[in-house]
Amino acid sequence: MPQPFDQSTYQVRLEWGVAGLERLAPADVVVVVDVLRFSSTVTDTVAAGESVDLETAIGWSANGAAVTRAAGAETVLIGCLRNASAVARAVAALQDRRQRRTSVAVIAAGERASDGGLRFAVEDHLGAGAIIAALSDLGIDHTSPEAAAACESARGLRRALRHLLAASGSGRELTDGVAVTARIAASGLTPTTTQQAAEIDATDVVPVLRDGGFVPFV
Repeated sequence: MPQPFDQSTYQVRLEWGVAGLERLAPADVVVVVDVLRFSSTVTDTVAAGESVDLETAIGWSANGAAVTRAAGAETVLIGCLRNASAVARAVAALQDRRQRRTSVAVIAAGERASDGGLRFAVEDHLGAGAIIAALSDLGIDHTSPEAAAACESARGLRRALRHLLAASGSGRELTDGVAVTARIAASGLTPTTTQQAAEIDATDVVPVLRDGGFVPFV
């Protein structure tokens, strides 16, 4: 029987973090959105033709990589503002290949709060919303109320994305410099900047999890 918070009656769903992923009904596709660190950096690294190992990413991503590892879906994609439309096209392609309706769980990673809980992160809300909006544009629009709210937030605030990301708590933290940026660099990757993370549809590359690492979806 459907549960109140599992969003199982909808094709496109939205939740937050590992706990949110566990609350949702199982989906055919999970899209992990951790805009300012994990998703944008992994996307740009894969777009540059380099590989990213999930276990390595866990060393510098307490949220996005953890959601990815917890996802038990048939397909796990990495999404952000930079590849929002490409993610939607990848989901549409998967649905065409499967020849049946394909459910999608968009998981915003959020930020780790000082008390150990999960903090709402505006950048992940907008990144998830941009992907949901792109899905809607392709006709994959049977969205839960939670997903619809994020979708319309991203549509309405599209022109302000750069300012919103830079002015957010997470954006200000990155501007001031944080240890995670150094850990990303230490792993041999180039961290995506806040300004770059705010660029919508800057790349057509969508990382997909395969055998413990990320490769381009084809």
